[in-house]
Amino acid sequence: MHLTPREHERLTLFSAAELARRRLARGARLGATEAVALVCDEVLEMAWDGVPLETVVERARQVVPRDRLLPGVAGTVPSLQVEALFPHGSTLVHVAEPFGPAGPDDPGAVLAADGETDLAPGRPRKQLQITNHGARAVWVSSHFPLEEANTALDFDREAARGHRLDLPAGTSQKFEAGSTRTVTVVARGADR
Repeated sequence: MHLTPREHERLTLFSAAELARRRLARGARLGATEAVALVCDEVLEMAWDGVPLETVVERARQVVPRDRLLPGVAGTVPSLQVEALFPHGSTLVHVAEPFGPAGPDDPGAVLAADGETDLAPGRPRKQLQITNHGARAVWVSSHFPLEEANTALDFDREAARGHRLDLPAGTSQKFEAGSTRTVTVVARGADR
C-alpha cells in the first residue's frame, strides 16, 4: 500500500488515539502524548463529518476530562493545533486549553511577570494592508512566514518577505472573507 506523508501521519495519530481509548476503557489515566492524540483524532473525525468549526473546538475540550489525566498533564498542554479536512477544505483547528487551564504549580504553567514585556524587541516593524479576496476566513499563525500565506490574501508579498505578524507566539490572526485590515509585521529572527 502506498501512503502519502499526510496519510501516514493520520494513521500514526489514530494508533496513538486508540491506545488512549484502550487505557481509558480500563480506567488508566492518560499522559500528554496519548491525550493530545485522542483529542486530535476526534477533531479530525468531527471535521470529516462536517461539524462546524466552532462546535469542533467546543467539543474538543470535552474529549478527555481533566481527572482522567496523569498529574501535571493539563498544564503541559496549553493548546493544540491540527490541520483538519472539512467538506469545504483544510482548516487549522486551534484548541486553547484542551484539558482546562494550568494551575499555578503545574508543569508548563505560565507565570506572568509584573509590567509590560516587549515582543521581539529591537526588530524592525512595518504596517501592511491585507485583503482577503477568498470566500472563507483565513487564519495566519504568529510565526508563519507571511510571504507564504494563503493566496486568497492580497498584499505586498515582497514587502512581507522575511516578516511575520507581530503577534505573541502561539496565537493567530483571522482575516474575514472580503475584509481589508492593516496589520503590524515584524522581521523574523534567524536565517530568512
